Amino acid sequence: MTLTREAAGQVSLAERAYLQLRDQLIMLDIAPGDPIIEGLLAAELGIGRTPIREALKRLETDHLVVSYPRRGTFATIVDITELAAISEMRQLLEPLAARKAALHAPDHLRGQLARTAAEIAGLDADRGRKTLMEYDLEVHRSIYRAAENHHLEETLVRLDNLATRIWCLVLDRLPGVVEHIREHVELLEAIVDADADRAERLAAEHVAHFGASVRAIL
Repeated sequence: MTLTREAAGQVSLAERAYLQLRDQLIMLDIAPGDPIIEGLLAAELGIGRTPIREALKRLETDHLVVSYPRRGTFATIVDITELAAISEMRQLLEPLAARKAALHAPDHLRGQLARTAAEIAGLDADRGRKTLMEYDLEVHRSIYRAAENHHLEETLVRLDNLATRIWCLVLDRLPGVVEHIREHVELLEAIVDADADRAERLAAEHVAHFGASVRAIL
């Protein structure tokens, strides 16, 4: 499974750097508080420093990195106290995205969602938790694309990225991760079936369950 399916095809070097660094930061492969060294990243990604700098500007807007004069750029600290604010926004917007996806998703995206649902239905508890998180990101990003509203998509991607960082921080203490991921199957099927009311309700329940699961261990 590829985490950044939206990156398939021809993209600029800055976009490629942005997508790769974004997902490393979200999955905590770049740990919170770690310094971001442009030269090392340029060598690792095989590109120049200018695309790296452009990517870092976007990542700072996403609240994934922070720059300090004369100190450098660092991965942002994961702030658990932000969970309530993030969940409040997602509780409103995720159901809207699911409803719009059910109503407006083009056929090729419905087919992708159906295939993803089948993959998730076959997941077992032996799958690594990082793989499970990649599925979670993929599902949400696919639904946002299917909603056919780029402003809604951009907003929800940023919120989901921040929520995923919080989840990754506490992942080893969370029970029932596989079950949480499997909740997506019914949601995806509702979207594929163009059942907007059901999709909206399931999306709201999923976000509420996520917030409650994290708060229960804090």
